[in-house]
Amino acid sequence: MPERRRRRVRRALEVLSGALLFVALVGAVRNAVIAPEPAPPAPAQPASRPPSPRADPPAPAHPSPGAHAPLSPSTPLRISIAAIKLTAPLLALGTDSKGRPELPPYAMPDAAAWLRDTPTPGAPGAAVLAGHVDTPSGRAVFWSLSAVPAGAAVEISRLDGSTATFTVDQVRTFPRAAFPASLVYAPTPAAELRIITCGGTYDHHHHEYTDNVVLFAHLTDAH
Repeated sequence: MPERRRRRVRRALEVLSGALLFVALVGAVRNAVIAPEPAPPAPAQPASRPPSPRADPPAPAHPSPGAHAPLSPSTPLRISIAAIKLTAPLLALGTDSKGRPELPPYAMPDAAAWLRDTPTPGAPGAAVLAGHVDTPSGRAVFWSLSAVPAGAAVEISRLDGSTATFTVDQVRTFPRAAFPASLVYAPTPAAELRIITCGGTYDHHHHEYTDNVVLFAHLTDAH
């Protein structure tokens, strides 16, 4: 092969190699730029409020075994449930303009509420506590409420320096549309406790959970 022709062939091969290298580099850069990042986890849905108390007839009283005599009224300050490693402050809250129980603001996900229209925990009657199961930023105070076993202790620290200890009778889940207000809110002669949060699945159309989780307990000790 004449020298001039060999030089032309070599030059053509060098140009082709350079073009292939350029295409490979462009492809690598493009893949590095447009590779999708993992999607962040979806935020937890905000919890809806517990149903409002209704003027239903009171449920019949059933004395609980080992019940302690009721205490004098005193504002509750903190709640502790060792079974789920929960300790939380209690805020004294009422109802909003629509008659629904108020809950702590989302900025305080680790706080629960004592509904001040109900008896103080330890006094005669059914004291009612409520709190979020989650907020837009994650889990909240009663995230694990449904896991509390029967027989577990719930301790309420009170303003008078005493601690009222309740024993859990049961934890039940009710459809929100059939919430048994007469069972939850009805007056009782003994000192009892109800803790309410949301459960089930989140209904995006109605912006609320489908169920409510309710813990039932009775006073068994005080010191």
